[in-house]
Amino acid sequence: MLHELQGRIGWISEPALGYVCRRLTIPPAEAYGVASFYALFALEPRPARVAHVCTDIACMCRGGAQLVEQLERTVGPAGQASPDGTTLWLESPCLGLCEQAPAALVTISGEAARDHAIGSASADDVVAALAGATPAPYAPARVEGAGALRLLRRIGRVDPTSIDSYRNAGGYAALRRALELGPAGVIREVTESKLMGRGGAAFPTGRKWDAVARNPVRPHYLVCNADESEPGTFKDRIVIEDDPFALLEALTIAAYATGSEQGYIYLRGEYPLAWQRLTNAIEHAYARGLLGDDVMGAGFRFDIELRKGAGAYICGEETALFNSIEGYRGEPRNKPPFPVDVGLFAKPTVVNNVESLINVLDIVLEGGESFARIGTEESTGTRLLCLSGCVERPGLYEAPFGITLGRAIELAGGVSAGRELKAVLLGGAAGGFVGPDMLDLELSFEATRAAGATLGSGVVMLFDDTVDLVPVLLRIAAFFRDESCGQCVPCRVGTVRQQEALLRLASDRPRGSTRDELALLAEIAQAMRDASICGLGQTAASAIESAITKLAVFEPQEAAS
Repeated sequence: MLHELQGRIGWISEPALGYVCRRLTIPPAEAYGVASFYALFALEPRPARVAHVCTDIACMCRGGAQLVEQLERTVGPAGQASPDGTTLWLESPCLGLCEQAPAALVTISGEAARDHAIGSASADDVVAALAGATPAPYAPARVEGAGALRLLRRIGRVDPTSIDSYRNAGGYAALRRALELGPAGVIREVTESKLMGRGGAAFPTGRKWDAVARNPVRPHYLVCNADESEPGTFKDRIVIEDDPFALLEALTIAAYATGSEQGYIYLRGEYPLAWQRLTNAIEHAYARGLLGDDVMGAGFRFDIELRKGAGAYICGEETALFNSIEGYRGEPRNKPPFPVDVGLFAKPTVVNNVESLINVLDIVLEGGESFARIGTEESTGTRLLCLSGCVERPGLYEAPFGITLGRAIELAGGVSAGRELKAVLLGGAAGGFVGPDMLDLELSFEATRAAGATLGSGVVMLFDDTVDLVPVLLRIAAFFRDESCGQCVPCRVGTVRQQEALLRLASDRPRGSTRDELALLAEIAQAMRDASICGLGQTAASAIESAITKLAVFEPQEAAS
C-alpha cells in the first residue's frame, strides 16, 4: 500500500496514510513507523519527478563527483525542488549499477507511475529524464569468465522475456531431474556439492535445506533474498534481468526439496528492469503450469509472491527481510531462534540469495560430487565477481574458486588507463581493503579468511593511484551511519562516533593525537563487533579498519617523523 501511495502522488501524505490505516485496521503510529523507515518513501511533499544520483564509492571513481557538480550548476542544489516545483534531484547511496557508473534512478509518480535506471549517466541524461523523456536502456552488462561460463552461460544468448527461449536452452531440465530424485535426493546432491551461501555468511546450503525439510512445523516458507544493497554489488541484478527463469526454476527445486508451498522474492526497490522481468517470468511460469497448484503435473504446489524493497540496506539481513515482508520496519531479530525453526511468519524458513540458488540447477543436473570437484576443497563451484571502480572493463566475471586476485583483475583488463594500483576493496563496504602486494591471494572462503579479508558478496573494487582513499572511507562511514536501523546502541551510536573520528582525522584536527584517534576508532570497532545485533554493526568498521592497518591511510605523525 505504501508503494502504491508513493507511486501515485509522489509522497505519503498524512490523510492518505490515515486512510490506509482505517482500511487495514492498523494503528497510525505503526504505519508511520514503517513509512518513515524506508529511504524511498517520502513523508513530506515532493515533486512528481525525482532523480536519485549515486554518490557511492564505485561512482566516485568513475565520474560521479563531476555529474553532481554539473547538476548543481545546471539544475540547482541537491534536495531543492525546481522553481516550478515539478522536479527534484537527490544524492543517493549505491544503486547497484556499479559497472555502469555513474548511475542515476529517476522515479515518476502519477497514474502511470514508472521508474527508470540510467547507466553511464550524464547531466543531460538526468535533466531529460526529469523533463519526461524516457532514457535509453543502459548497455548490456559485460559478462566474461575464466574458462567456460556456467552460471552466466545463458546471458546474452537467451531472450529473458521468453519462457520458450529459456526452455530451448535447456531450461526446466533440472526441475524434471529433481522430480526424479525426490526431495531427499535433491538435498543429498546439494549437501554433497558442499555449496556454501554466496551472500557473505557462507553457510552450507544443504544443511540449511535439510533442517527445514525435517522440521515438523508447517507450513514451510522459502525466501529469495534479492535485496543486494552492498555497495559494489550488481551480480544478482544482472542474473535477474537477463536470466529470470533460471531463478524461478531454482526456487521451485528448493521448494520441492524443503516442502515449501509458498515462496517470496524480495527485490530491492532500485531495480525497475529486474522487477519487470521477474513479473513477466512469474506470469509465464504460472501460465505453463510451472508454478501453482500442480507444478509440472507432479502433484506439488508452489506459489511465488514478488515483494519490493524501499531503500533499506539493512533488509539484506535475513531476519530484517522477514520483518519487511511481514509489513514491519526492517529491523533484525535476535538469533536464536534461527530461521530454519522460527523464520517468516514464525515458521521454518529457507532463505538464500540469487547466486546461491542458481548454482542448484547444475548441481541437480550434474550431481553434487561433480560440482564439488570445481574450485577448492572448502569453496566449491564458481564465483561471480563484480569488478568495478578503476578497472578497464567493469562487469560481471565468473571464475572457479581459487583464482588469484591478480588473475581476476587481468580478466577485466587491469587497472584503467594502465595506472598504478593503490588498493582493492574486497566484499564491498562491509568487506576490507587489501594492497597491491596481495595480488597472489586466492579468492576462496578459506584463503581470504586466513588473510584477514573476505569475499563477501563478490565485490572486487579497484582504486588507482589518483584516488584519495580518505573521502572513500568517509563515504563508507556515512553509508553505515545512514543505514543503521538504530535498534541497538552499539551500532546506532558507534557508526556516528566512527564517522566523527574520521572527520576529525580528515580535517587534521584530531582530539589529542592521531594515534589517540586511531585507538578510539579501534575501540569503537571492537564494541560494534562484539555487541551489535546483526552483521551491519558487526562489519561497519571492517573496511575502515583494514585501510588504517593495512594501507596506513592515517599514518600517525609521530610514526611519519
